[in-house]
This record gives sequence, C-alpha cells and structure tokens, in this order.
Amino acid sequence: MKELYFAGSSLEDLRAFPADARREVGVDLRRVQSGLDPRDWKPMPTVGAGVREIRHRLPDGAFRVFYVVVRGDAVYVLHAFQKKSQQTSAKDIAKGRARYKQVPRQP
Repeated sequence: MKELYFAGSSLEDLRAFPADARREVGVDLRRVQSGLDPRDWKPMPTVGAGVREIRHRLPDGAFRVFYVVVRGDAVYVLHAFQKKSQQTSAKDIAKGRARYKQVPRQP
C-alpha cells in the first residue's frame, strides 16, 4: 500500500468537507493507495505532470482533490476544494501548482 501525504492545508481542507464528500474521497484515496484508479477522475496537466483530479458531485456540491503518485510508492494530496463553477478556478489551479513544486521528485 502506498503512503499518503498531504501538502499544505489539504488535510484540513478535506476534513472541512461534508461527511458524505469526505467518505467518497476517502474511498477513492484508498483505491489510489492500493494501485487502482479513483472511480471518477481526470488528468490535470495544467497543475503538473501526472497530477489527477478526483471528482465527486453530491447534493452538497462538487468536491475535488488534486493528487499525484510519486515513485510508485507515495501519494501526495495537493489540494482539496469545493468547486463553485463549471471551470476549475485559476486560484485552485495555482494552489495545486505551488504545492506540486514542493513534492519530492522521482530519482
């Protein structure tokens, strides 16, 4: 099982999600740790190489998590947020990019 690391305030941001959203994201992060794909995701090359976005739409809103797998043995959660519009905001992409730059690179 891959180790899970949280960049910046991503853990606190994830904990602020409603219970249903936390549960759904938790299931998908466990899948990623086990080497599987999340149930609903898309690549986010605008954030960084290999970055993916976990996507969940619930009655409380749309919730997203940017993550990247490094060296095949570590998962870095870069950013967790509630989406307010159809397009991902420039602020959320910028936050993901900044945290991506802090992730240790593959040797």
